[in-house]
Amino acid sequence: MDASAAPRFQYRDIKPDIGAEILADKPTLLGGDFAEEIRSLLELKGVLVFPKIHFNDEEQARFTNTLGTLAEERGGETIYKVTLDKSVTATADYLKGAFYWHFDGYMNHVPIRASILSSKVLSATGGNTEFANAYAAYDALPEERKQQIEGLRAVHALVNSQLSHTPEPSYEQFMAWRAIGRVELPLVWKHKSGRKSLVLGNSAVNILGMDPLDGLELLAYLRDWATQERFCYSHTWSVGDTVMWDNTGTLHRATPYPPDSGRMLHRTKLQGEEPLF
Repeated sequence: MDASAAPRFQYRDIKPDIGAEILADKPTLLGGDFAEEIRSLLELKGVLVFPKIHFNDEEQARFTNTLGTLAEERGGETIYKVTLDKSVTATADYLKGAFYWHFDGYMNHVPIRASILSSKVLSATGGNTEFANAYAAYDALPEERKQQIEGLRAVHALVNSQLSHTPEPSYEQFMAWRAIGRVELPLVWKHKSGRKSLVLGNSAVNILGMDPLDGLELLAYLRDWATQERFCYSHTWSVGDTVMWDNTGTLHRATPYPPDSGRMLHRTKLQGEEPLF
């Protein structure tokens, strides 16, 4: 085979502590030849950008399966349409909580490994997706903070993420959110690789064993620390972009955009591989 025709995989760093842009064409990505390199880079950089790759739904699902096992959505669908239009996505109201820092699948014993989003329709204003590297943020914590949070656990619940955008729900609405349940998670995820990452997000209600205000203070400190500029990347979407992030070590949020903007992203998920609790 002509060496010049061989698949090539290159990337460039976006920032030292987060983000890499993948410089590979669609056939190379769909072929899966560099799946292990992509997985390793994903853990290292947290976020991978595939600019204007223009995956259709079938190609996005195929690419996801080269990296592990595609996790189906509820109902068995492959693609979840990320939109605030309830006529398209019945769970659109819950997406309002995505305007605040979080990670996906915190209620699951084994959270999804990664999410992959492809841009289909842009909003005229807002709609960036922002990411924070929770691995790098933990590594850079002052030693006294690492000692302070070692062994601490927080309660996470959908109620708290929804209160961030609807602070005065009706009792009926509150009880519907509460029915989803709650879970206790460590503040520090000790991964099987030996690395550690912070476990944060707007789903965190309080820290077990701490005065409520002291717990909220610590959560606010850790969130501000983890989302400072050095650990963050804000992706401005172009139609056709695909962005992938490590859900086990990265926080994310969307910047606000009008509900009637038509903004549409298609998501696939990579099945989880490591338990959190």
